[in-house]
Order: sequence, then structure tokens, then C-alpha cells
Amino acid sequence: MNNHMIQGYVVRGKEIFVGLEDSKKTWKLAVRCDRMLIRQASMEARYPVLLSYLRNNFPECTINLIYEAGFKGFTLHDRLTEDGITCVVIPPHLVTEPKVNRVKTDKRDAGRLALILENGDMPSLCHVPDRERREDRQVSRTLIAVVRDIIRTRNRIHKLLDFHGIGVPFEMKAKWGEKEFGILRELPMSAPLRASLDVLLDLLEHLWRHRETLLAYLKGLCDKERYRKAFAIAESLPGIG
Repeated sequence: MNNHMIQGYVVRGKEIFVGLEDSKKTWKLAVRCDRMLIRQASMEARYPVLLSYLRNNFPECTINLIYEAGFKGFTLHDRLTEDGITCVVIPPHLVTEPKVNRVKTDKRDAGRLALILENGDMPSLCHVPDRERREDRQVSRTLIAVVRDIIRTRNRIHKLLDFHGIGVPFEMKAKWGEKEFGILRELPMSAPLRASLDVLLDLLEHLWRHRETLLAYLKGLCDKERYRKAFAIAESLPGIG
């Protein structure tokens, strides 16, 4: 009987603690039981592969899994929870390595996560919002990204004009209206500069429209029952309209 079969027999029906180190293509796993590291594994970063590994290797076990919050969000948490596996998501800054140990690998990180989970050494965990809230929040995140793109595009226009010594009869840092935008469209300049400026102005117009679309959708979300009370409180604060 090989070691894996022996381990499977020993841990059958027990509680195990799995640390998962997430990356784009592969997952590293460390499994602990009864204060011992009993298994380490590497696999393709696909959920069916992970689920099959856990169910086939640890039958009848109570499975607890932990991973760091990262670029993939909480989808893995959702799927594990739906399949009856307790899942904890921990903020990355709480998974620290002692300074005396400067070797950092995914394998070590997975082992450290499993140990943290087994010891219950988790003073603060990530709150995992439900799927509806996460998807609603994406509207505000996209709006923030669009506003940043608007600022970047305006700065590019400003730099283009400054670099080529083209003056405008209004303050570039102030809010632009239709009048200011029309002036920029009609500024006298060479064909290459006109082509460059028109592209930036077209881009800015598109971004403005996207901003208005997202703002309208965000206002609609405020009417949802689950957000209505919080919105009313926020709206009552000084300076918030």
C-alpha cells in the first residue's frame, strides 16, 4: 500500500485543513490533519480538478479550505460553499513570513495558509459579500475607472497643447462645457496636430457618455430595497446630494 493510500485511510472521516495558493495557471495545495502536514499537491487552476482531488483523496472528511483574496475575487469561495466545503478568504497582509526566512514559494505559502487555518489564527477575515452585491458594486468600480480615464484624456489634451505652444481662451483645469469643447474643435493648427487632437476629443466624448450611462444606472440601484436605507443616510449627510 503506497503512502497516499495509507494517508487516505488514516484521515478518512476526520477534519482536514487545506491551504490553497492561487495563481493564474496553477494551484498549490497543502493539507493538514491532526497537527500534521499530510499532503502537498500542484494542479491546473480549474475548479473541477480541485473538487475531484478533494473528494477522491479525502472521502468522508470535513474539508476546510483557505485562500488569499486576490485578482480572481470570490468565485472560488462561492463554488466551494455551494459544494458543501467550508471556505475562508483571508486578506493577503495577514499572511506574513518571518523576516529571517527570505525564501518565498507558492508551496511554502500554501503550507502556511493551512497552518493558519488549523490553528484558527485568523484575527480578521475577508467579508464575502453575496453575488448580487458584488455585481452591483462593479457599476461603481467601472464608473471610477471611467472617471480616471476622463482625467487622463483631459491631461493628454492639455499636454498636447502645451507641448506645441497652442493657447486657449479659457482655463484648461476648469470644468469644460459645450462652449469650451467647441473652441477646442475649432483651434487653428496643422493637419497632424488636428488629427491627434480630434482623436483625443472623440475619446473624451465617448467617456463622458459612458459616465452618464453608469451614473444613471447607479442612481437606479439606489432604489433597491437593500440599499434604500443606506442611501437615505448618505444623502442626509452635509455636502452629499
